[in-house]
Amino acid sequence: MTTASTAAGNARKDAGAPGHDDPEAARDSAAQPETDLAALRREFNRLAAQVADLVAGVGNAGWRHAKSNFEEALAEAEDKGQEAVNALREVSDRFVEALDQSIKTRPYATLAIVAGIAFLFGATWRR
Repeated sequence: MTTASTAAGNARKDAGAPGHDDPEAARDSAAQPETDLAALRREFNRLAAQVADLVAGVGNAGWRHAKSNFEEALAEAEDKGQEAVNALREVSDRFVEALDQSIKTRPYATLAIVAGIAFLFGATWRR
């Protein structure tokens, strides 16, 4: 027998490890890893549940934050859109008023301008 195997055998005897002489201790020793494994599984499941709860809580908080930011951005976009529509209406109303005034005061000049714009539009459209 080598020195290493003798030392390992002595250490096992000193630590009270069951040997081949005690069958009941060997059975208990074999059941111990199964018990430890079951306890480890229970702890792992508990830890997984805690992590899932934590992630769900953080995820829900993040979702609520993102949703509120989205709703604020949507409300702001609606406001800006309404302002743009109002500005466009105002510009179109002023354009119509200016066109009516131009037709009343200078009908031939207005007709010449419209014909020139139509010609330019047709020329660019053709290319």
